[in-house]
Amino acid sequence: MTSQPVLLRPRRFGDARGWFMETYSEASALVAGIDVRFVQDNQSFSAAEGTIRGLHYQRPPHAQAKLVRCVRGSIMDYAVDIRRRSPTYGRHVAVRLTADGGEQLFVPVGFAHGFITLQPDVEVAYKVSDVYAPECDGGVIWNDPTIDIDWPLPASGAVLSDKDKGLPTLVEFDSPFEYDGCPLEPLPTL
Repeated sequence: MTSQPVLLRPRRFGDARGWFMETYSEASALVAGIDVRFVQDNQSFSAAEGTIRGLHYQRPPHAQAKLVRCVRGSIMDYAVDIRRRSPTYGRHVAVRLTADGGEQLFVPVGFAHGFITLQPDVEVAYKVSDVYAPECDGGVIWNDPTIDIDWPLPASGAVLSDKDKGLPTLVEFDSPFEYDGCPLEPLPTL
């Protein structure tokens, strides 16, 4: 299984009626190096532009890899390396995911995940490789200066849950994830 975030762009087949797309294919995922069994599908709706969800992860024994796509609107999606002793610890990759484009981001175990909505009324769907386990739930604060994400905030500012406002910084975080020898690499453009 890849230990890198992977950007996927499934093909769309269009005609006068609209389009058709396979949103997930195990065979295509394997070609991209994604050897993960997904066990649950999740979907979120965010009413306001500038809604930030993240930066979240789930600790072992219920660590989750995710396959994220935007099904209405658009987001900036982020994966942050939180594997201890990684030479790229605290660095991130970012990609714009749109309903119109159909792009998907694979976020492996060992990475915190988060996104910001770029417009109102956005829906995001994602597959996860393990069930939600509240006792394993965790995160890192969205605006951590060490991670230094340049969030595209609207003039009204970020919209956050109380939980996300209270997450620890990277300095306060004791990572349960081990580095596997593969540093974070930039996402290729497809």
